[in-house]
Amino acid sequence: MANIEIKDLIDSGVHFGHLTRKWNPNMAPYVYTERKGIHIIDLYKTAAKIDEAGSALGKIAASGRKILFVATKKQAKDIVAEKAKDVNMPFITERWPGGMLTNFVTIRKAVKKMAYIDRMKKDGSFEALSKREKLQINRQRAKLEKNLGSIVDMTRLPGAILIVDIKREHIAVAEAQKLNIPIFAMVDTNSDPRPVDYVIPSNDDASKSIEKVLSYLTAAITEGLADRKKSKEQEAAPAAKVAAAKAAAPAEPVAPAEPKAPAAKATEKVAPETAEAPKEEK
Repeated sequence: MANIEIKDLIDSGVHFGHLTRKWNPNMAPYVYTERKGIHIIDLYKTAAKIDEAGSALGKIAASGRKILFVATKKQAKDIVAEKAKDVNMPFITERWPGGMLTNFVTIRKAVKKMAYIDRMKKDGSFEALSKREKLQINRQRAKLEKNLGSIVDMTRLPGAILIVDIKREHIAVAEAQKLNIPIFAMVDTNSDPRPVDYVIPSNDDASKSIEKVLSYLTAAITEGLADRKKSKEQEAAPAAKVAAAKAAAPAEPVAPAEPKAPAAKATEKVAPETAEAPKEEK
């Protein structure tokens, strides 16, 4: 993971918290000072937490599990979508679908519905429908694509969830807590950090701040994916060598078969005729 420069965090405005009257007292350990009615976040603690979270995310990515990115606020959704696509991870940037995690089976059915509509369009059965039915199906497909299109490849529950602004995404936090899914989150001074497993104290309102923090985390995820790919190649190498050695080895000469001895004919034993006993003279 790249070294975290405090100067870069300051330039991105990561240290700006909320107004002092809106703060959450549970964020007190991460507050450095107050200036003009605004709390200033301790960036040394932020850097340490980013490093800790990045290390954990890298291990999850190396294990092959997916990490779900969540951010529905206007200034974060485009950045989160871009960063998630860079590391090939699922993301939610529209309204959080209730039961996304706790009712995952139903969500998967909705995703399969999208695939079914696509198959209809390919095999020609879609063209046999009436104009009104086509319009309804197209609207349904567009709605599903908007809300669930980014999680098509997520076939099972994610290994972790990465959230920007836990106050806004409180439903996602509650569902992840219920299923014991690790929660990584950017937490501002107006939020309660207690439900979060890996707290990153930072400004979750400024787009520059969000982009800077996520760039560090996605870099760690990329390293984890690279480690996974490398370990797979190392596992496959011995098997490939054995197969190549077998293919290159000359075939062993086959010894000629020994001629078989002719089978002895079974001799039939003829039972000797029994001599008739002489008749007694009267």
